[in-house]
Amino acid sequence: MTHYVELDVRPILAAGGEPFGRIMETVASLGPEEGLRLLAPFQPVPLFAALGSKGFTHQDREIGGGDWEVLFTPAVEPTATAGGVSAAKWPSPLMRLDNRGLMPPEPMVKVLGATEAMQPGEVMEVLLDREPSFLFPQLAERGHEWLGGFDSDGVTYRLFVRIGAAS
Repeated sequence: MTHYVELDVRPILAAGGEPFGRIMETVASLGPEEGLRLLAPFQPVPLFAALGSKGFTHQDREIGGGDWEVLFTPAVEPTATAGGVSAAKWPSPLMRLDNRGLMPPEPMVKVLGATEAMQPGEVMEVLLDREPSFLFPQLAERGHEWLGGFDSDGVTYRLFVRIGAAS
């Protein structure tokens, strides 16, 4: 279970300050089971890549009045392997899909559609409600590799897909 350290940068920005240094200091001080709950007066899109490169995924939502809440969560290393793929370090995901709450076959359709927009070697991270056993043969047929497993909560299945060369 991730514990979130809250950082509200709205007062810093309202005073004309630049919060990036404070954000990075806070991230550097986080422990292994800690994430960042950031409150900002706008959607901080540039931070998504900056913290993504440091191993964090994000979930953002508008909370009213133009303000945003973003949860930056440490990415979970894949716990299982499939398709003969080793758990060697993969590049950070460039695309993230939250397919929880969708009824089959919609999660599979969304993943396969998203793979069409990606380049060989790129990685996608997908959150699911269950192990996508019917998706695995489809990925293999298209030349993609995958790693996946349930998060420590035992509820969310986290799938990483590395795009293979076009056949």
